[in-house]
Amino acid sequence: MQRHFEMELESLKTNLIKMASVVEEAVGSSLKAFLEEDKQLAKQIIEGDKRINLLEIEIDLAIIDLLALQQPVAVDLRLILAAQKINNDLERIGDHAVNIAESALTIAQTGVHEPMLNLPKMCELAQQMLRDAIDSFIHDDPNLAQAVLQKDDIMDDMNRQTSKDVIGVMKDSCEMIEGCLHLMRISHNLERVADLATNIAEEVIFIKEARSVKHGVNKF
Repeated sequence: MQRHFEMELESLKTNLIKMASVVEEAVGSSLKAFLEEDKQLAKQIIEGDKRINLLEIEIDLAIIDLLALQQPVAVDLRLILAAQKINNDLERIGDHAVNIAESALTIAQTGVHEPMLNLPKMCELAQQMLRDAIDSFIHDDPNLAQAVLQKDDIMDDMNRQTSKDVIGVMKDSCEMIEGCLHLMRISHNLERVADLATNIAEEVIFIKEARSVKHGVNKF
């Protein structure tokens, strides 16, 4: 019975890593579609969101079965509870990848080459935070997870500065308002990807150290 439970737990973690890999690829592709104005790639990301949604449902059902049938405790229970939140966070990151792809598609279709501002740096930072958060989960590394948390303020500052810069561009050039609104949307979605990567990192610390660091509070 214990052996069966361990296999189910390992299967859950494997499927979650698979989900993370698909989501990370979606985010990377959406940013590539934006930066290179690749309309075909943007359409593929939007269509591919169905796969992410199906994976989320599959993992959710596995978690429900584990909780109902195995009555886990201690670190196993923390892993399962954290897996449920990480699964949800990954699905939401997939939604943000779709949002970025939709804006990339609109920008590419307008044929207007918008100023990039801080966005390439934000793309790089969001991808790095997501990659590190996933790696911290795969390798049970709370130190790497902690490093992700420390980068969130940098992303918040970059998002605020980008919003100011975009508003400045709109004031100087009314014909660029539509494109600029999509730039602001992409900036906001990158900031949300970073927030959700931070959530995943917090869950890794919860699993390994049995302490919550949400909202900057060490509860245990």
